[in-house]
Amino acid sequence: MWRHLASNTITFLIVGLAGAAGVIAWGVNEYSGEGPLETAICLRVEPGTNFRAVSQRLEDQGAIGSGAIFRIGAEYSEKTSQLKAGSHLIPERASMERIVDLVTRGGASTCGTEILYRIGVNSVEAEVRELDPATSSYTELAEFDPTAEGVEIPEAYETMRERADTRYRIAMAEGVTSWQVMTALNALDTLEGDVSEIPAEGSLAPDSYEITPGTQVAQVIERMAAAQSAILAEAWDNRMDDLPLDSPEEALVLASIVEKETGVAAERPQVASVFVNRLRQGMPLQTDPTVIYGITEGKGVLGRGLRRSELQAETPWNTYVINGLPPTPIANPGRAAIEAALNPASTDFVFFVADGTGGHAFAKTLAEHNSNVAKWREIEAERAAGN
Repeated sequence: MWRHLASNTITFLIVGLAGAAGVIAWGVNEYSGEGPLETAICLRVEPGTNFRAVSQRLEDQGAIGSGAIFRIGAEYSEKTSQLKAGSHLIPERASMERIVDLVTRGGASTCGTEILYRIGVNSVEAEVRELDPATSSYTELAEFDPTAEGVEIPEAYETMRERADTRYRIAMAEGVTSWQVMTALNALDTLEGDVSEIPAEGSLAPDSYEITPGTQVAQVIERMAAAQSAILAEAWDNRMDDLPLDSPEEALVLASIVEKETGVAAERPQVASVFVNRLRQGMPLQTDPTVIYGITEGKGVLGRGLRRSELQAETPWNTYVINGLPPTPIANPGRAAIEAALNPASTDFVFFVADGTGGHAFAKTLAEHNSNVAKWREIEAERAAGN
């Protein structure tokens, strides 16, 4: 009898253990397997929120099938105390395991509202926008010039600045001068500690920079300078042989000219080849952007055409008058322009002029160049007549 009871007990234990193992295996599969979410969502986690509230919200939005399994998985992976406030982009079909990782990883918010400060050649803009997780595209909520005197600050801007999960970025365009960058950064109410010394021209890397409210202006400039230094060092190490450039600093000067001469990315190596060929042959560079920089010193936009007297005036940056490169860059070039200056296309071109499409027509001889200039003047005349 006792043997029979013992045998039955063991059997029940085995069956129970097998059942428990099956439940555990099912739970693990539910936790790590593909989730039910059909369209990406933006999950906002308020400060002080716990995993129970997050799991309930995820269940309500159809992102997870079981809040209990979600919480057990987070507990087992020892992440329940690591929940981060902010707006988290939850991709479609994300597993519970991935969602736990996303909401505990930290860092900047990956969706929701963003305040983007654009520093461009001709303008500075503050843009308040919100990411639609379903389309991965932004909807603009407000836009204004933060550097303009007496500008009316949009309510959306003020509202979003009060939210702890709002993301802040500075987007610096290629070809912006250091004075323009410094002036724009000093005007941003998100940053603190104005700087008065203009950073060396060309020393700042055009890029996108994540910031947080209260960041010092000097810290942002230091990041920009460190990034440009790294880009220049890498490009210099990988430069073409036998370039008529004696230092990375000269390469930066040439890159800034290339940057200002064309906005067509594919043209940069060809434009660079023209200036490299001219340097090799001892020809003046004869480029208008350097003359303009000699007039403005990078402090704003000229806003008009060059006068003949200005083309003939002797300034350190007038490449119609001086031979070789000017003494400093004339703007902050991007990576592509720096790489083009140090790895120009192999051409015999020594001339180029606008071709009417936004690009340029290149020429090896003066006769070819004069023909291209005549075509461009015809295009200009037709456009003037059309207006």
